[in-house]
Amino acid sequence: MFRKNASDDELVQKYSAYTFKKMVIIFGGILTLFLLMGISITVGFRDIDFFQVYTIVFEHITGATYEYHSDEWWDDWIVCNTRMPKVVAGIMAGIGLTVSGAAMQSVMKNPLADPYTTGISSAAVFGVTIAMIMGITFADINVQYGIVFNAFIFGMIPAAVVMLVSRMNSISPATLILAGIAISYFFSALDTLVMTMATAETIKSAYLWQIGSLDGLRWVDLPLMTGIVITGSIIMGILSKKLNILSAGDESATSLGLNVNNYRLLCLMLLSLMTASIISFTGIIGFVGLVVPHVCRIILGSDNKFIIPACAVLGPIVILSADIIGKVISPMGDLPMGIIMSFIGGPVFLMLIIKQRREMW
Repeated sequence: MFRKNASDDELVQKYSAYTFKKMVIIFGGILTLFLLMGISITVGFRDIDFFQVYTIVFEHITGATYEYHSDEWWDDWIVCNTRMPKVVAGIMAGIGLTVSGAAMQSVMKNPLADPYTTGISSAAVFGVTIAMIMGITFADINVQYGIVFNAFIFGMIPAAVVMLVSRMNSISPATLILAGIAISYFFSALDTLVMTMATAETIKSAYLWQIGSLDGLRWVDLPLMTGIVITGSIIMGILSKKLNILSAGDESATSLGLNVNNYRLLCLMLLSLMTASIISFTGIIGFVGLVVPHVCRIILGSDNKFIIPACAVLGPIVILSADIIGKVISPMGDLPMGIIMSFIGGPVFLMLIIKQRREMW
């Protein structure tokens, strides 16, 4: 039998401390997210006390009833039926976009990759535009869900094209990114063409959808997005070790026994499905899937075993923070959260580019 020497014990202790530090950071993020959920629900046209929010939610779950149109009834309605769905949608969007961004950067081996790299956003926008302006939908249902269905179906088209391209021999990640850019330009041209035939009112509606917002979301909108995002994030977390192998390069990954083409195809399919399910309901929320993975890598290093769960925590924190800022500036909710996200994400990403540490990649 082999005996462990002192250096082995020291390495084990160092790795345990290394892991513990990262878990503490992630747990601290979970506590911060829990606090932000309460703050997000308190802010709006009707102010509700921070601690009262948690009481209302608990009493609603336990079946408390109130006199119709009393102050308590209105507080319960606003918290549980108006603001809570937005908060849950923001959490799901933050998880899905940031986990997709982190995984896409590893799959493509490119720090500039994000959930929209394959052209999903442009295609989804085109789907929404033809639904709003031309009335063309792929589902014989009400207008709102026809728009959502259009965004989802069109969003999956570029994903399918990129997947087909990825099956070709000797296709590099850089080629896949360029294919996504080409598809994005194509759908942007189609979108502009349709816009030239629209009235000012419909152009405004289509444009506001593109900006990205959590307004108007209800509980009935959440099951599809929540199910896909949670399932996809869990799968990506389970496959995080293989993401680390893939990040080392195709040749190294192949030598370690990983079927690079099949694994990359699986990831692209899963990430595209997650992204399409989110933007179908929220519109295009920019920068979060690009910036948050970079921040996580600066704090925690490059191990996807920690990056994936950290993104799943920090992403919702960023989304809810932007939503809170938007509601503070405009309590009536007429300032889309996507605008705030762009104001925050642009300068932060520029700072990261200037000060980035190459060892992250």
